Amino acid sequence: MIDLYTFTTPNGRKASIMLEEVGLPYAVQSIHIGQDEQFAPDFLKVSPNNKIPAIVDPDGPGGEPISVFESGAILFYLAEKTGKLLPSDPRGRTETLQWLMFQMGGVGPMFGQANHFVRFAPEKVPYGIKRYTDETVRLLGVMDRRLSEAPYLAGDYSIADIATYPWALAPQQLDIDLAPFANVRRWLDAIAARPAVIKGMDVP
Repeated sequence: MIDLYTFTTPNGRKASIMLEEVGLPYAVQSIHIGQDEQFAPDFLKVSPNNKIPAIVDPDGPGGEPISVFESGAILFYLAEKTGKLLPSDPRGRTETLQWLMFQMGGVGPMFGQANHFVRFAPEKVPYGIKRYTDETVRLLGVMDRRLSEAPYLAGDYSIADIATYPWALAPQQLDIDLAPFANVRRWLDAIAARPAVIKGMDVP
């Protein structure tokens, strides 16, 4: 039984969706980041960066327990463990990993900053709002062009889609019009209908 340390954030939901998709049993350990539970010494042993999500797999490599932090690393680890959602051929694997990195380095940070400046900053900072909203729209354009060529980011459904989907819901909360991004909207609807995604989005 894998222990999943998580909370109701896009990054947290990546891990729960992935665990549902690959069918591994897991127990949820809720880490309430609004109450600074991520700074508890016991959690620091699991996640050195004091961030969720993190997992502890008692049946890690060589049969020894292993803890994994950082959402992208968790997706990669679980894909390797199960042989699912990450192609084994070099071309497909590279395609998947580059779109995973696109999420980790672009979509997550930029959409997250836009969300912060629009919804949570204690004062309105027009420069920050414009900078990150504009970058969110640009990244949506990158996704839309890619999704005009393929049903999913790496061609077939993969860890790249699992990583990106929870974050791709953010533009709607920012009142960004998705009408110009028909392919993104089609992709969002397809992923939202997956039973594992429905379950994973409800964790914790």
